[in-house]
Amino acid sequence: MATMVSNLELIRRVPLFSMLTASQAESVADAVAKRRFKRGEPIVEQGKKSDALSIILTGRARVVTTDVRGREVILATMHPGDYVGEMSLIDNEPHSATVRAEIQTDALVLGRQEFARCMPENSSMTYAVLKGLVQRLRHADRQIESLALMDVYGRVARALLEFAGQGGAGNAVIRDKVSRQDLAKMVGASREMVSRVMKDLEERGFIETREDGSVLVKEHIHSLG
Repeated sequence: MATMVSNLELIRRVPLFSMLTASQAESVADAVAKRRFKRGEPIVEQGKKSDALSIILTGRARVVTTDVRGREVILATMHPGDYVGEMSLIDNEPHSATVRAEIQTDALVLGRQEFARCMPENSSMTYAVLKGLVQRLRHADRQIESLALMDVYGRVARALLEFAGQGGAGNAVIRDKVSRQDLAKMVGASREMVSRVMKDLEERGFIETREDGSVLVKEHIHSLG
């Protein structure tokens, strides 16, 4: 009984559950489980289904999406009170992004059936509107992802031209070794993201690392900036 009381108290503190009736809150408290995620552990994974709603109690998580070429974009940071997984529970599609614990994170996890009990009936118009909103949100997320990637590419291109001291036309050369860490700080992206962008720019012929370690920045990189 003690856990039920503490779960009920926890639920009452979560804004998402503040509108529940006393009996709904009790049934949720009965069904909810506490889960601890270690730093770096995924709470949900892009492309998979987890059939649960997770509400963050303590800690912090990052919403990350990866495109078909393996390029990663951080879409958002989640804090206590935020929840994840509801879109998949509403439209039964796989998660459109990965949510990863950035530090040790405690969450309350509610399964599909218990979640459904707090939702309007499947046949109601409210449910149809909800499904429509989720689909619209998924589409918007994909657009944000591609815009964010385009923006990171543009910022890396501009930073490389800055390193080369090149504002005008023509190829440019960066004599010193390009530090991914410095580049990441300049463009406000993660070091991993910058490394991936640099590799991609090299594969697509925008830049070329020469034998002496210097980097040739090709003229057509201006089209990205």
